[in-house]
Amino acid sequence: MPSFDITSEVDLVALRNAVEVANRKITNRYDFKGTDARVEHADKLLTLFGDSDFQLDQMKAILLPEMTAKKVDVRCLEYGDLQKVGGNKVKQELKVRVGVEQELGKKVVKLLKDSKLKVQASIQGDAVRVAGAKRDVLQEAIALVKKDITDFPLQYGNFRD
Repeated sequence: MPSFDITSEVDLVALRNAVEVANRKITNRYDFKGTDARVEHADKLLTLFGDSDFQLDQMKAILLPEMTAKKVDVRCLEYGDLQKVGGNKVKQELKVRVGVEQELGKKVVKLLKDSKLKVQASIQGDAVRVAGAKRDVLQEAIALVKKDITDFPLQYGNFRD
């Protein structure tokens, strides 16, 4: 029985490279001279430090295109709240979401069950396994999920015949 997995992966090396390039651009910009503006990368968490929320917006305007250029999907970012850090400094945390979360997995399974396609979908850890009788049905399932789930980057792989 053919099957495939729906996953959500982020290339952490490309993400680190994008953060380093963004930090270089931030230190070279004239409007950031003499400030403590920087982006820190720790595993699956990006932290933006700046003097004001305007500076954080400017830093995001530098970081997000760099991530896109390195083929990192920016939809995987979950924006945290703006936090005051002593004096007039602010910081914001951006969490990098990896893997299909439980809630999204349930949404995908429900979508496939409601579609009346002859496929079985099951949540397996941080992936959703979809199995069907024929390849054509699986391709229809991929097209349906791609059309309906647009707010989260999903990859379709591990195809088995």
